[in-house]
Amino acid sequence: MQTQDKTTVSRNSLEAAIKASQDYLLSIQYPDGYWWAELQSNVTITSEAVLLHKIWGTDSSRPLHKVETYLRKEQRKHGGWELFYGDGGELSTTIEAYMALKLLGVSETDPAMSKAREFILAKGGISKARIFTKLHLALIGCYDWRGLPSIPPWVMFLPEFFPVNIYEMSSWARSSTVPLLIVFDRKPIFITNPAINLDELYAEGVNNVKFELPKNNDWSDIFLHLDNAFKFAEKLNLVPFREEGIKAAEKWVLERQEATGDWGGIIPAMLNSLLALRTLDYDVADPIIERGLQALDNFSLENEDTYRVQACISPVWDTALVMRSLVDSGIAPNHPALVRAGEWLIEKQILDYGDWAVKNKKGKPGAWAFEFVNNFYPDVDDSAVIVMALNQVKLPNEKLKQAAINRAVDWIASMQCQDGGWAAFDLNNNADWLNAIPYGDLKAMIDPNTADVTARVLEMLGNCQISLDDYNMNRALEYLKKEQETEGCWYGRWGVNYIYGTSGVLAALSLVAPKFHRSNIEKGAAWLVSCQNADGGWGETCFSYNDPSLKGKGDSTASQTAWALIGLIAAGEATGKFAKEAMDRGVNYLLATQKSDGTWDEDYFTGTGFPCHFYIKYHLYQQHFPLTALGRYHALSL
Repeated sequence: MQTQDKTTVSRNSLEAAIKASQDYLLSIQYPDGYWWAELQSNVTITSEAVLLHKIWGTDSSRPLHKVETYLRKEQRKHGGWELFYGDGGELSTTIEAYMALKLLGVSETDPAMSKAREFILAKGGISKARIFTKLHLALIGCYDWRGLPSIPPWVMFLPEFFPVNIYEMSSWARSSTVPLLIVFDRKPIFITNPAINLDELYAEGVNNVKFELPKNNDWSDIFLHLDNAFKFAEKLNLVPFREEGIKAAEKWVLERQEATGDWGGIIPAMLNSLLALRTLDYDVADPIIERGLQALDNFSLENEDTYRVQACISPVWDTALVMRSLVDSGIAPNHPALVRAGEWLIEKQILDYGDWAVKNKKGKPGAWAFEFVNNFYPDVDDSAVIVMALNQVKLPNEKLKQAAINRAVDWIASMQCQDGGWAAFDLNNNADWLNAIPYGDLKAMIDPNTADVTARVLEMLGNCQISLDDYNMNRALEYLKKEQETEGCWYGRWGVNYIYGTSGVLAALSLVAPKFHRSNIEKGAAWLVSCQNADGGWGETCFSYNDPSLKGKGDSTASQTAWALIGLIAAGEATGKFAKEAMDRGVNYLLATQKSDGTWDEDYFTGTGFPCHFYIKYHLYQQHFPLTALGRYHALSL
């Protein structure tokens, strides 16, 4: 809540801060025209990469000894490793880090291992870990396959109209699950060097473990009975179309490998695909495997002391958002840096059909993906931001630019879901009951439409002065109206959390429906003002996904302060009611926390992968979002 008196902003300080931020961002542009910075997550991604290289026997050809240094640096005083900064440590993350250190030859008597073991046992040990942690342990004989769900390979043959089929899963779940159909069926146990066991991590004692799926004591326990039936069929070799399903899954995996070796643009899909092919006895010298391992290397970051693996990479997303911040802060639309970036983005437009076309029979290609290469899985959010970025710059070939924009807008329009909103990657991917299956304990099996992605689309339409037909526009607006919380905020699926969602919706409504949704806008702005911190900034903890009472609460960060300012500026422009004092104090927070080189520091994770289960720290969020906010504030004050 606000506790300080009204403040004013020094114009000289504001302009100096904008200039310093612009100079920094321009200085880190890559020669080809893009921007790209680290996408940081938790240590499980790197730990699982260690496991994969041990399984393939490729560990000696990578600097995995530096992973030990990285893991030791990331361990916290309580002995555990975190899911996100400041969370107090998380069980499954810590188990996987412990596993990786042991695979790297660290003795269980090492002080770091002793502290980790105490943390793990206090949290309930391996038996309380998530399914995917148990899977990785089972691959090397440290957990029994009996405690993992069975997924029959005939799932590959379930038709599109059937309530359960692979295209009812989210793109990330699908690209990770299809290869696991092979792994879960074959249940391999690989011998590593060194061979390890993790008996010491069973809180109840390794001889007392019950290798079974946990009960929820509700309707979803029906899946446990189905799992028992699947296991019985496996035991008696009565699984129908078993080998045919394996071959279909193998074919699907091979067809979706990019020429660069990537699968799905995300490490889980890449790791699982390589595990599936190892299970099928592919040779390490096979070009498919070589390309896959190289793709994994391309996601890795190495410095003098450490080696770590990113869950994903975000050059397309980073580039578009930096472009917007530069234009919003006063850089000329035809600046050479923006021209290079715009032309690079146009080259990255995907003109091939992907998995989205299974449900979307009408749409034609023209979208963008998050990564350098991910032709099967472009997304709505990236595409909408890129359209806005291109619309804001002036390129030598404006006709080519406009054609690219038109194709993207048409594709985005074709991706509108039945509920009126937009999802990230797929159309009508909303079978929520799939999150209740034992395999789906990350609760990320689907990709429903969300307020933040829907808002991005509407912001794009308003920014580019493009209209949908009245029927579809009204459906989208009604969806956003329905999604507004009683406090006035909106949920943020892809950024932490209600501050992100509210900022995005206010930016959209202010452009496309300022009169008809004035009350919604005013209520959203009032909520943002109500959760401003005493230091003038805004912050929200990732725990707000677990506990809604924490909406808008947390230590101030540069990125979340910028989001709040962006939302308040938009609301003021729409209603004529500017929260001037709150905005001034927010701007002064950014000015006070900016470093001499034009950057901001931020320890907290403000990006979301899977709510409650996986979070991301985009290393450029704390740079370009503040510049966008300062630039728009400066334009407002002229």
